[in-house]
Amino acid sequence: MTYKQEQIKPYNDNEEKGAQVEQMFDNIAQTYDKLNHRLSWNIDKIWRQKALKRLKPFKPQTMLDIATGTGDFAIQAAKMLQPNKLVGVDISEGMMNVGRIKTKKLGLDNTISFSKEDCMALSFPDNSFDAVTAAFGIRNFQDLDRGLKEMCRVLKPGGHLCIVELTTPVQFPMKQLFKVYSHTILPVYGKFISGDATAYTYLTATIEAFPQGERMTEILKKAGFKEASFRRFTFGICTMYFATK
Repeated sequence: MTYKQEQIKPYNDNEEKGAQVEQMFDNIAQTYDKLNHRLSWNIDKIWRQKALKRLKPFKPQTMLDIATGTGDFAIQAAKMLQPNKLVGVDISEGMMNVGRIKTKKLGLDNTISFSKEDCMALSFPDNSFDAVTAAFGIRNFQDLDRGLKEMCRVLKPGGHLCIVELTTPVQFPMKQLFKVYSHTILPVYGKFISGDATAYTYLTATIEAFPQGERMTEILKKAGFKEASFRRFTFGICTMYFATK
């Protein structure tokens, strides 16, 4: 099945989405952390923390962080869950290079490693990880169904998937306020800091187009997960999806 956000591309309609997403994140890598935290008023750190608390009782020892970017979720996971091994994967070397510097400074480079991977065709064997995480990245997938099936494939039976994704609020007045914020302040400020005129307009469009709530849990089940649930954070600006293989 084709989803709306898969058809939204950062720059043009001529190249594949994956290649354009890689270029976009390479372009904004150096300013991404600053923008991410400022534009969410640092609440993104709390969202990640809440998601990791959901994983904590299962004590995962081997973890995979999909669309890891600059490694924020991987770093928080390493600190909170203390796995033996955590691999962060992404298509953007520019983003991961920032992550490598951060993990080295924090002394976490023995736990966290980074690898350039196509999330539509991961190189890891079946049943490799106790837990798979993804924060603010899966809406950039070129093929959502294929990406989720890959995440399920590399999970061990009984393993858990934890996704944190930006979503559109469904209730008044946050729905209206978020629309104004995401269509005016976010792209203007994003352009000013990052220098990329289209990146934050694209990100807003993918948030609005991405399947949410009950629809997303059904998509997860179709991808091979036997259980899937969701929980909205901060009036629905962010949603956590939790699934079990």
